[in-house]
Amino acid sequence: MTKPSSYSTLNMAIYLIYSMSKWISTYSELLPSIRIPPTTVLLLVR
Repeated sequence: MTKPSSYSTLNMAIYLIYSMSKWISTYSELLPSIRIPPTTVLLLVR
């Protein structure tokens, strides 16, 4: 409790790591369905 600034920084870092891991897991789950449309769009644009 003597260093509230360092505690808030640690808390923010933990929250950032948690949100990033959650986003990465969701993105990796959606990746197989996301991977195909962008390639077809790129092929259609060219």
